[in-house]
Amino acid sequence: MKQAFLFLILILISLLTGFAQNEESLNITKIWDEAPHNAFPDMIRFQDHFYVAVREGNNHMPDNSGRIQIIRSKDGDEWEKVGLLEKEDMDVREARLSVTPEGKIMVLTAVGIYDKGYKVLYPMVSFSNADGGSFSPLQKATMDMKPSLDWIWSLTWHEEIGYGIVYQIKPGGWEVHLLKTKNGIDFEHVSQLPIDGNPNESTIRFDKEGKMVVLVRRETSDKMGVLAKSAYPYTNWDFTKLTVRLGGPNFLFFGKNDLLIGTRDYRDTGAKTVLHRTDREGNIEKTIEFPSGGDTSYPGMLYYKNKLWMVYYSSHEDKTSIYLSKIPLKSLRK
Repeated sequence: MKQAFLFLILILISLLTGFAQNEESLNITKIWDEAPHNAFPDMIRFQDHFYVAVREGNNHMPDNSGRIQIIRSKDGDEWEKVGLLEKEDMDVREARLSVTPEGKIMVLTAVGIYDKGYKVLYPMVSFSNADGGSFSPLQKATMDMKPSLDWIWSLTWHEEIGYGIVYQIKPGGWEVHLLKTKNGIDFEHVSQLPIDGNPNESTIRFDKEGKMVVLVRRETSDKMGVLAKSAYPYTNWDFTKLTVRLGGPNFLFFGKNDLLIGTRDYRDTGAKTVLHRTDREGNIEKTIEFPSGGDTSYPGMLYYKNKLWMVYYSSHEDKTSIYLSKIPLKSLRK
């Protein structure tokens, strides 16, 4: 009896120690909360600085007060403002960051007017100067396809071509199309991804063989996320349905065979921001939950000095704010 009791005590100590080590390994700090609602961050590294784009507004939605604040830091601790992107009487939302082949930061965002649904919605872009210290005014991007309510949610550069997925909000159902650009302003149609369930937010990555992998959120039907894959010229697609819903999906390749997927995790007890380590088919091998709750997710992710740096937003501390986590890569491995 005594031995059994001691055994249970040892198990409890082990579990508590493991939990404490896991919490410590996340290394989480709040980095931005100046607006009433601070959300939808993205992050890149450029010219020896970390850059984060934050949508500042009064609330999540409906809200036509949104603007994009660009902040940067040398160490991830002290942050300064370097750009502000806004359009009068319009909502500027969910900026995604990339570095162009010419060596400038590109900011891709959506601008719209919302009133019980979008009345106007189209993509706009801004570019930094060479040292990343200032940003050009927003300008409207062009597409060689029939306009609708259009949102190019993110952009990934590969061999000096930028690729993004536009989702079009149409009365008969939403559509997703692959676009490409050489200058970040003018976009050409490549192919449609035949995905049902109102597909929308999508992130593109390329493997070492140049194969395109796209992580796609779906809003209706069973709402499960999708991995879409295609070899060049990216017109023939294979699809794998995931076993989880996605919200603000982002991912990176991890080692030879895995992915790291950052997303909102939908639960009966409320949403959380999580990181899934999966295989190339999206089968979940490990999940890390971040301190989060309520209105949350939309991670920006990058690797730096053997750590995964990840920004996300959350309202678990009442005010919706931006958080930064630095996770040792060894803690993400098997």
